[in-house]
Amino acid sequence: MPVKNRFAELQDEITVWRRDLHEHPEILYDTHRTSAIVAEKLKEFGCDEVVEGIGQTGVVGVIKGKATGSGKVIGLRADMDALPIHEQTGLEYASKTPNAMHACGHDGHTAMLLGAAKYLSETRNFDGTVVVIFQPAEEGGAGGKAMCDDGLMDRWGIQEVYGMHNWPGRPVGSFAIRPGAFFAATDVFDIEFEGLGGHAAKPHETVDTTVMASQAVLSLQTIASRNADPVDQVVVSVTSFETSSKAFNVIPQRVTLKGTVRTMSAEMRDLAEKRIGEICNGVAATFGGTAKLDYHRNYPVMVNTEEQTDFAAEVAQSISGQCDEAPLVMGGEDFAFMLEERPGAYILVGNGDTAMVHHPEYNFNDDAIPAGCSWWAEVVEKRMPAA
Repeated sequence: MPVKNRFAELQDEITVWRRDLHEHPEILYDTHRTSAIVAEKLKEFGCDEVVEGIGQTGVVGVIKGKATGSGKVIGLRADMDALPIHEQTGLEYASKTPNAMHACGHDGHTAMLLGAAKYLSETRNFDGTVVVIFQPAEEGGAGGKAMCDDGLMDRWGIQEVYGMHNWPGRPVGSFAIRPGAFFAATDVFDIEFEGLGGHAAKPHETVDTTVMASQAVLSLQTIASRNADPVDQVVVSVTSFETSSKAFNVIPQRVTLKGTVRTMSAEMRDLAEKRIGEICNGVAATFGGTAKLDYHRNYPVMVNTEEQTDFAAEVAQSISGQCDEAPLVMGGEDFAFMLEERPGAYILVGNGDTAMVHHPEYNFNDDAIPAGCSWWAEVVEKRMPAA
């Protein structure tokens, strides 16, 4: 694999950084230790500017090339936060924090972008400016939006932005990408059904919310099977069913459903929200009760722009010899907020035959470091070639 020799030399050092981050995971915006380490290293590397506290705990580093006459400014983004999962890897560098774990590889993403920043600060073999972005709260906290709302793109004049994620099941260091919609919009909902509680031996004197809500769970599946165009993508999953009573002999007054909706287009997103409300109100009325829907739009669809995707794939091919077409992913990714503000692309790098992300036995594969770092560096040097 024709990775840059410098990253082969740096791999052991970057691995040490990564494993230290893995031992000390931090959740959502509480990335104070991680952010401080990132800022300290960026200063050590000689970045022209290092700013902390963007999007609460985000860190930004600016690296200017030997020339800046092109006026080009590229952003490179890595996420820093961990997940509320208790690690079960048994590794010597396993998490020292109970119920917190780098189960999605953000420790690897942060370490790889730090490695790229070290190299780019050393060489500066490009004409333009690089903005390295270290983001908190990707795992449900919309840290990408928080950084954008803090003026990330305008403050540093970012014109394009690129992101990367490791991908278990792909050969180590291989790449995959797709243009257009890539990761799904991720919405969440709460539905409260109200009936008339009573004794379980006298159901005729009640309005049974358990039957009502059970019927709603099944009916919600008709959104995908009977309302959506079969070639479009939508997932409606009820993930929690909670009654107001835990007794064996009580029909509860209330039942609350929680769940998530995943879609790949604005039209399907609108349809899903509309139909959830209609179905639950209709079911509740049929049984003599009421339904109250609280629907929250979370991350939008992540959309890779075509030109930048083609370029990102060319860079990947130069490193690994090929770049496959990635499948649609119904998971969410808050890099979507950055891609709503600027053109750019998000690519997958192979993590090998490992446990899947968000699993308590997952671990980022350090053998992917040279390929990932090389991709970051090549994006800069090929997009902003030195004169």
